[in-house]
Amino acid sequence: MTTTTTLWRPTGPVELDLVRESGWREWPPRLPEQPIFYPVLNEDYAIKIARDWNVRYDGAGFVTRFEVETDFVQRYPVQQAGGKTILELWVPAEELAEFNTHIVGKIEVTHEFRRPV
Repeated sequence: MTTTTTLWRPTGPVELDLVRESGWREWPPRLPEQPIFYPVLNEDYAIKIARDWNVRYDGAGFVTRFEVETDFVQRYPVQQAGGKTILELWVPAEELAEFNTHIVGKIEVTHEFRRPV
């Protein structure tokens, strides 16, 4: 049996549409100005980004959860991007296609935030 690590990813509606188009199986390639794909290690941090950043800039924010093979994901050291619980993995854009092949199961949306009307 494969051991997996749970990761979260805050995302906006455009990226989420591309994930949906993949059958909820992979993350889309990064744009030229996005050299790193950064999933996060805890749901609370993902919620904060989706709610406070994605909603402000994209009108909506989503938190996704997915599993990645632990043996593979351990190649990426945990990055502390602020406080003790602000933890991310930094996956270079050129490694994202390989990263996607190690996702186990489907990417799922766990939270949705929208700008009030």
